Amino acid sequence: MSGAVHDRDALTLGPGAGLRVPLDGVQTVGIAIPVPEPHGGFLQGKRASFNDPMAPLIPAHVTLLGPTGVPLGDFARLGDHLTEVAAGVEAFDMVLRGTGTFRPVSDVVFVQVALGISSCEALERSIRSGEWHQDLTFPYHPHVTVAHDVAESDLDRAFDELADFHARFTVSEIWLFVQGATGAWSPLRSFPLRRRGAPS
Repeated sequence: MSGAVHDRDALTLGPGAGLRVPLDGVQTVGIAIPVPEPHGGFLQGKRASFNDPMAPLIPAHVTLLGPTGVPLGDFARLGDHLTEVAAGVEAFDMVLRGTGTFRPVSDVVFVQVALGISSCEALERSIRSGEWHQDLTFPYHPHVTVAHDVAESDLDRAFDELADFHARFTVSEIWLFVQGATGAWSPLRSFPLRRRGAPS
């Protein structure tokens, strides 16, 4: 993704990382699988059309680790952890198909992951291991959010208009995202998955 930094030094968020270091020394991060173009831009545009104010701030993605505060001094260890996690899962095909919703528990409409669920679950479980363990409010369910906390009519439109959506692509890496002062999420570094057929 444009603007992303690939070198290990970026994990310090020091000079050259292109990001402002938080005053409290804690950076909000997330781990995700971005939806590649042209599908990612299409879904982000649809999210905007459903009057979701977060659409310009969040690229279309499948979350592996939700927003988490990480002290800057822990970034190098986080990078090592993600490198190991990614190397433990083989690159895989993902299919996005149709829509689903978390209503009435949560006002969310999403595009469903139809293929690649088990690989997402393996990545998510490994990311939340060891010192990076955290309890979840809800069971993990990979998906691509297309409308969140908007009017019921907009949720209904999202559910109906994307019911026939279909995309297939190969996932060969996961990404560390960071949240800036404006709330926008930016990709910082990618971590390659194990090549298909490579020994584990």
